Amino acid sequence: MNSARLKQEIIEYSKKIGIDKIGFTTANTFDEMKNRLIRQQELQYQSGFEEKDIEKRVNPALLMDEPRSIISIALAYPSKMSERVVSKKGERRGIFCRASWGEDYHYILRDRLQLLEEFIKGLVPDAKCKSMVDTGELVDRAVAERAGIGWSGKNCSIITPEFGSYVYLGEMITSIPFEPDQPMEDRCGTCNKCIEACPTGALVQGGQLNAQRCIAFLTQTKGFLPEEFREKLGNRLYGCDSCQTACPENKGKNYYFHEEMKPDPETVKPLLKPLLQISNRDFKEKFGPLSGSWRGKKPIQRNAIFALAHFKDETAVDELIEVLNSDSRPVIRGTAAWAIGKIGGETARLALEKALQKEKDEEVLSEINLGLSFFRVK
Repeated sequence: MNSARLKQEIIEYSKKIGIDKIGFTTANTFDEMKNRLIRQQELQYQSGFEEKDIEKRVNPALLMDEPRSIISIALAYPSKMSERVVSKKGERRGIFCRASWGEDYHYILRDRLQLLEEFIKGLVPDAKCKSMVDTGELVDRAVAERAGIGWSGKNCSIITPEFGSYVYLGEMITSIPFEPDQPMEDRCGTCNKCIEACPTGALVQGGQLNAQRCIAFLTQTKGFLPEEFREKLGNRLYGCDSCQTACPENKGKNYYFHEEMKPDPETVKPLLKPLLQISNRDFKEKFGPLSGSWRGKKPIQRNAIFALAHFKDETAVDELIEVLNSDSRPVIRGTAAWAIGKIGGETARLALEKALQKEKDEEVLSEINLGLSFFRVK
């Protein structure tokens, strides 16, 4: 079978297994991306979650012998919940970003790529293939852009004409020399709405992100959050959608093509107070299927405390005091102290003064004093 016929068969099969968009590109090095990654490194804009070796991120030949092509795939995910739950006084809720709704997308895309690989090897038994999703070495966005899936937006997401930027990306390096598809023309133009919408100024300029300031990254850290970002989190528990919801290309884009991506409102927009004392077992049972659970419960609990402070939820003060007095983790105790001070009230002040007398950890003591300083400002 010639490569053109094979390519068409792969495209047709991809639709049958629930791949919403597919593109093909060469296995050449991503030279422009390499320059950008080097610049990011020089500016210390990386998140630290990426593959450390830049060469592996841009050179497919370092990942598989004799690569000839890369197949890029995209699956559209929903941007709205079909059922709504309301955050109200005494029952405040946090939110997981849209990319963490439904089952963990890593597993969904790996399943599709595995099916695609089996199909290809059924037609070309000696074909070599190497698939990856997000945590792989290659930059998904660079592959998708060159394969014509969409253009790289100023918000650093791939934007497709059909689904906006609400797509998960994956790719497969292969030894088969497919005819490459044409990259798509950039349609962002003079629009800067995503840059203007970024709560922390993480989008330095169109297409350049300082991950160290990005709320999506900050919600995944495990330590004390720098104070300048705390109120910026709002009620976000994991990730951030601000630059996507601001994008005109995403207006009206909401697709429920995949049952496993359907969000459970009680899971992706959970009540905050129950998160304060949730056990490891209950956390894993409730949130384990989400991609947003990958860092464990500590960041989610810390962010839930920030969210309660954001809402100034006085009904949570007693539970936050319990966390301050009994949680074994300094980050959680200290964050609770800050939140107690932010929410305020006589009970809160007395609890912080009492905690100040018995706390031994220097960082927690600093947070208690910070919490008490809010009363002096008032």
